[in-house]
Amino acid sequence: MGKQPAVWVTGASSGIGKSIALLFAEQGVKVIATSRDHAALEKYLAEKNQNIFAYPADVTDLNEIKKTFEKISGSFFIKALINNAGVTSFKPVSELTDGETEKIISTNLTGAINLTRFVLPGMIEAGEGKIINILSVASEKIFKNSAVYSASKAGLSAFAKVLREEVREHSIRVVNIYPGAVRTPIWPSDILEQHADKMMSPDDVAKVVYDVYNEKSNLVQEEIVLRPVSGDLKI
Repeated sequence: MGKQPAVWVTGASSGIGKSIALLFAEQGVKVIATSRDHAALEKYLAEKNQNIFAYPADVTDLNEIKKTFEKISGSFFIKALINNAGVTSFKPVSELTDGETEKIISTNLTGAINLTRFVLPGMIEAGEGKIINILSVASEKIFKNSAVYSASKAGLSAFAKVLREEVREHSIRVVNIYPGAVRTPIWPSDILEQHADKMMSPDDVAKVVYDVYNEKSNLVQEEIVLRPVSGDLKI
C-alpha cells in the first residue's frame, strides 16, 4: 500500500494554523498538524477530526523536527507544506534580549527553511508539490517595534522566491501569502481587545490558503497580499 498524500501545517494549535488544519480536514484532506504546544494539539485538533494527525514538534529544534519528519514520511507523502509557525515580540530593538531574537529567527525563518529542505526531495521525486508560506505585510511595510519579526518574514520571502525558480522544472509551486492584521494569539491581549473588529478572521485566511492548495489548473498565484478592508492597523 502506497503512502497517503497529506498536508503538513506548522503552528497548528491556534490562530491561522488551527483554522487551516480544521478546514483542510473538513474537506477530506489528511493533515499533519505540528506545534510545540502539545496540550493544545491534543485538545483542539487530534480529537476533532479523523483526518488530523497530531505530531508535537518544535520547529526550532532541528533534531526534533528531523525525527518527526522521519515518522511522518513512513506513512505519508507530504503533498503540501504550509509554513505557518510564527512568533514575535513587540519591542524596540534596544530592548530585545538574546533569547527573544533567537526565538523569532529560529521559528519564523530557520525552522521553515529546514522543514522545506526535508520535504523537497519527496516532492521532486513525485514531480509535484506545494510550499505555502504564511508571511506578513510586515516583511515589506515598516511597523515600529517589529524589526526582528519583519526581518524574519522578509528573509523567508526572499528564500521562497529563489526556491521557486529552482523547483519550477519539477512542477512544485511556491506561494507566499502576506496577511495584514489577523485575530490570533500572536497579538497582546490589550491590542486584541481594542482592534479585533478591524482584524481579519483566521478562518477567512484559511479559505484563501485552501483555494491556493486546491488550484488544479496550470496557474499559480505566487504572491498574495491580504489586508482588512480598512487597511493596516495604526497602533
